[in-house]
Amino acid sequence: MLLLPLIAGLLSLGLAVALPADAGRSSSVTTVSIVKGHGYDIEEHQVQTSDGYILTMHRIPYSKNTGPDGRRPVAFLMHGLLCSSSDWVLAGPHSGLAYLLSEQGFDVWMGNARGNTYSKKHATKSPLLQPFWNFEWHDIGIYDLPAMIDNVIYKTGVENVTYIGHSQGTTSFFVLNTNIPRFKSRFSSAHLLAPVAWMEHMESPLATVGGPLLGQPNAFVEVFGSAEFLPNTQLMNMFGALMCHDQAISQAICTNTLFLLGGWGSPYINETLLPEIMATTPAGCSVNQIFHYLQEYNSGYFRQFDYGSSRNKKEYGIKTPPEYDVESIDVPTYLYYSDNDYFASLIDVDKLRYYMDPKALRSAYRLPEEKWNHIDFLWGLNVKEILYDRVIDDILNA
Repeated sequence: MLLLPLIAGLLSLGLAVALPADAGRSSSVTTVSIVKGHGYDIEEHQVQTSDGYILTMHRIPYSKNTGPDGRRPVAFLMHGLLCSSSDWVLAGPHSGLAYLLSEQGFDVWMGNARGNTYSKKHATKSPLLQPFWNFEWHDIGIYDLPAMIDNVIYKTGVENVTYIGHSQGTTSFFVLNTNIPRFKSRFSSAHLLAPVAWMEHMESPLATVGGPLLGQPNAFVEVFGSAEFLPNTQLMNMFGALMCHDQAISQAICTNTLFLLGGWGSPYINETLLPEIMATTPAGCSVNQIFHYLQEYNSGYFRQFDYGSSRNKKEYGIKTPPEYDVESIDVPTYLYYSDNDYFASLIDVDKLRYYMDPKALRSAYRLPEEKWNHIDFLWGLNVKEILYDRVIDDILNA
């Protein structure tokens, strides 16, 4: 995402470019506006975590083609790093996973992690001040997911939910289920797209450049704390509308930015969708979330945040952070991964498969499309036929 603020900075200097007639359409792109625009009912629900963060969930309770048709099984979708609930609806009714699940008879709930566009409130802390941002993805796993899942079960009356996560949404699932075992009964099955646990072989240029420096034990966060990283802004909305539409000669900049993030040379990028993607992504996060992932890359371990031996001793009772015991997870789990993924490399996913309990790991599906990248799991051309039909079939037969 480092290219995005650079490009936005150029725009802020007052770059004089003529806007196309429809260029302003991305400025109001939200999960609610997208879903309503396709004729589906959508609800917003707020829940407070035990440490005070107020999170927004989005719900498509039923299909527009059926209307209210009684209680439905629940599917809960969780986004990745710097993303939001918009991930699941941007591609529209024919390709967006939230709509496809709704048409299959599911009550669809979409979570939003603390700090993103839809979850920037706290009971006592202001997002304008540094203390609000003192969290990372471990906290999403042990605070955000429990609060949202429990609330969904309470509101719907179901006994358990089907979990679908992408990228960080898979990492937080592993965190939750290795730290709070009672949640195994809350999930009927888990379907993890581009699963991220071990990251030693991540090929992202951002990691290879930033990892050696920023992936070290971060004792200084004790002194300086964390901060907000790449929030969604009107400037980015303007950038997407101005430079990423189909007629823009600058569209290649947007395409190459996504390649840098997800994996180079994918032929599946949906260029028509780029203005909407740029209008909703990045959705913001904490700097510590980035640091923690870079620590994973640097150390070769899947473990909690490394503050340095002194604070680790206070925090964990040991000098090195405890590892996440993925072998203890016994939720029926399905993995979906690909060759051209900069963040979930084949070697690291194979390591995850090795450590998972074979009784829990029901399937590990390696996509045959060799160029499929990290972003294509959400917005790739023909994603329904290539991936989501398989995911839905696994869900229905779990």
